Amino acid sequence: MAPVASTSTSIMRQYVATKKGGPFQVVTGTYPTPGPDEICVRNRAVGLNALDLKNLYHGQTVKAWPEIFGIDAAGVVEVVGDKVTQFKAGDAVMCSAGLGGRRGGFQEVTTVPEHFAALKPAAWSFAQASSAPICYLAACAAITKGLGISLPHLAPLDTPKEDHVDYYGEKNPQVSNINNGDAEPGDTSAATKPPVAVRSVLVLGGSSGVGTSALQLLRIALGPDAVILCTNSPAHNKRLVGLGATACVDRNLGAKKLVAAVKAATPSGKGVDAVLDAVAGVGGDDSSGLWEVLRADGPKLYSNVFTGEEINVPDGVRGKPVFAHMMLSVIKGGKAAMGKLGELVEEGKYQLPLDIKVVGRSLEDIGKGLDRLQAGVSGTKLVVSL
Repeated sequence: MAPVASTSTSIMRQYVATKKGGPFQVVTGTYPTPGPDEICVRNRAVGLNALDLKNLYHGQTVKAWPEIFGIDAAGVVEVVGDKVTQFKAGDAVMCSAGLGGRRGGFQEVTTVPEHFAALKPAAWSFAQASSAPICYLAACAAITKGLGISLPHLAPLDTPKEDHVDYYGEKNPQVSNINNGDAEPGDTSAATKPPVAVRSVLVLGGSSGVGTSALQLLRIALGPDAVILCTNSPAHNKRLVGLGATACVDRNLGAKKLVAAVKAATPSGKGVDAVLDAVAGVGGDDSSGLWEVLRADGPKLYSNVFTGEEINVPDGVRGKPVFAHMMLSVIKGGKAAMGKLGELVEEGKYQLPLDIKVVGRSLEDIGKGLDRLQAGVSGTKLVVSL
């Protein structure tokens, strides 16, 4: 279907960060014309993320100001490019929006490649759907590309050589310094050894959006007998066990007691094969002892969702940072990842990662919502409806 000419010259509203630290400003822009494989989505809800705050105050992935943030969105397809086959005008979708410009979520219409989107599950509201994409993709990347564990709902992944890229497709210098145990100098691939059988995993930050997504996907991938542990506040224990955790460990125990609790929950008390770090949980002076949760005789795998904090991975540990959008850049499997999310939900295999709280109903409310996010939330995703 060709782009709809009647909308291509109309205007839309955008919520723009004018400079580092703000303020935000509502401006008008020209309605976008989609590329051949792109769709234009009229946003009905946008999710708020910590990365939005990091971009606002630190410009973490910002190339130029002013800029449009927002990496989670849900809405209705209005226009599709000539080569789009999965969607048509009128479809309700959820999107992993990009960072900046036409792909940013904080505007009335977001334009993304079609494989960045999925049909909205019928049981989810737009607000709920806008909370899910980036958490799910980050968990997929941490599991498949970080730990080398296959997800049965995706085809075998064929990874490009240039793997460690940021959201703009550029090499990230912090990623290039990762320690990969006995990998060859300069080799940043986690595939420097043959795949190993992982039967036990510790998820750091189990009640986060990425953590709750990872628990569900790990249980699907590893089966009912695998030991899947997580760190979190005890208030979330019941829900996390329901999502796939074998047991939960109080995140406030301190490194020494936490390690002891994790080992006590593993076969023979040896520790886990792998750690999936959703919150930079092994960063900082007080947590360096957490590396002892890894089995001394195990594969010692570590996968962290990149948060901007550099993690010093010790010798002998095969570590790898990941980005959510890595899943969308692989040659095989990854381009189906978003579509498969909708299927998992419809099949009852994947639940909404977090409870949601709607904190506004207009573009102008996004800034106030980000202030609430910065003040701290737990087990909850903040969303603005539009």
